[in-house]
Amino acid sequence: MDVTQATGSSRFRRVHEVITPWIGSHPDSVAVEDSRHRLTYQDLDEAVQAAARQLRELGVRPGDRVLLVAENCAALAVLVLAASACDAWAVVANARLSPREIDNFIAHSGARRVLYAADVSPEALAHAQRAGAATRAWLHVGELAVGPLNECAVPEPVSHDAGGQVAAMIYTSGTSGRPKGVMLTHAGLLHIATLSRRLRGMGPGDRIYGVLPMAHVVGLSSQLVGSLFCGCTLQLAPRYAPEATAAALREGTTVLLGVPAMFAKLLEWCARTQTSLAGHSLRIIGTAGSPLTMDLKQAAEAAFGLPLQNGYGLTEMSPTVAQTLLDAPRQDCSVGPPVPGVEIRIVDPSGNDVASGNVGELWVRGPNIMKGYYRDEALTRAAINAEGWFNTGDMARQDSDGALFIVGRTKELIIRSGFNVYPVEVEQVLNGHPAIVQSAVVGRAADGNEEVIAFVELAAGVSVDRDELDAYLRQRLSPYKVPTEVRAMAQLPAAPTGKLLKHEIKRLAEKAPDVQQRLI
Repeated sequence: MDVTQATGSSRFRRVHEVITPWIGSHPDSVAVEDSRHRLTYQDLDEAVQAAARQLRELGVRPGDRVLLVAENCAALAVLVLAASACDAWAVVANARLSPREIDNFIAHSGARRVLYAADVSPEALAHAQRAGAATRAWLHVGELAVGPLNECAVPEPVSHDAGGQVAAMIYTSGTSGRPKGVMLTHAGLLHIATLSRRLRGMGPGDRIYGVLPMAHVVGLSSQLVGSLFCGCTLQLAPRYAPEATAAALREGTTVLLGVPAMFAKLLEWCARTQTSLAGHSLRIIGTAGSPLTMDLKQAAEAAFGLPLQNGYGLTEMSPTVAQTLLDAPRQDCSVGPPVPGVEIRIVDPSGNDVASGNVGELWVRGPNIMKGYYRDEALTRAAINAEGWFNTGDMARQDSDGALFIVGRTKELIIRSGFNVYPVEVEQVLNGHPAIVQSAVVGRAADGNEEVIAFVELAAGVSVDRDELDAYLRQRLSPYKVPTEVRAMAQLPAAPTGKLLKHEIKRLAEKAPDVQQRLI
């Protein structure tokens, strides 16, 4: 029987309820595990209920925000679900953020309590010590540090309706670098969870490698809520390492989801260490979060012997907008058709629909759209119009078969000598060079014009000559698209997910290279 029929999202008002069917049918199946804890669905239910009681004892009320400073671990999964059971908002912050960033999140969210996974992450421990947090024991998941009560916190209104009640708030800077608190509803997260079964066919036999941080939307939504909705086993890893990923694949992992950079680094590590990926139990490999290149797609498919699925989404859409289909593998780098329930428009600068196949700005709407940006009604109104369309800021085109192609960001468009240069096109060519693991292309103002500046991360122990690289690029790009400057870095600035931080890279382009960068 289809799980979406037996446990359809309409049965649930809150995300913690997704484990309920499995407590009855698969109580002894492992739900969540990390390097120290292994919780069955029965254990997880007990841990969530006990944590919810403790949160209430700590003064957490319905409508309060609970900030969770952690990296992926079983305790974090329990606390996210426990916040749901309290009708509080889970605000997950990656422990590797700076004290300034954590303090900004605490102040902006008006968190009633801040909890720290101090025995899992040394960075979380440092934040906890700075805050004077006290350690407490939590059932099935060990100790967590609890910050002082914010007696000035004001609870937000609570809605019985899943579409009106916020389940989680994710802070995102997007391409602008300005942090925004994205309010995600229970209905939105539950809608995405149903797609894990409907489009990926996930179920109790699946083992998901959970390395995408729950402080980001894919890790929280598709990875955590989606896995539990389907009765899977979620193996949580605090941070990405190619060798750890390869080891997990030898332990029966069936679904591996990540950003392109994760697959690129895994393949580079395998080549360097002469490690084969043969003999795995995977049935799905998939990527999203940044553009996929044909070279990486083909290399990954050759290494795994599986089609590399692709998708597209945004934090504001909880996150999925489009996804390739398992029964219709693609030979291109499309992100697939819009997922069920999501509508799209591709429009010109005046908001009029463009002709089929033409490039325009992508607008989306659906049941998974955010409630808005917390404490910023003006920004919310600017992003979502009166008809409910969210302006993604991405440039896209749609083929006649319905497949979407993401061309680039509106704000990242480079206009060089009157010609449009989409960074993603240049990045795809650069990433196809055998010496380059990944790249980032940005624009830089220069005497009334814009220059194309590229940053590249080279494979370990490999160098490249600029004349040779120029010849390679000129064979594949129009002259105006060839970068004026190419800088090599040991590691490009990236979020914990592996997604490159374009706003930081753009700032680097405005400055002369330092010791961590060298011109090619």
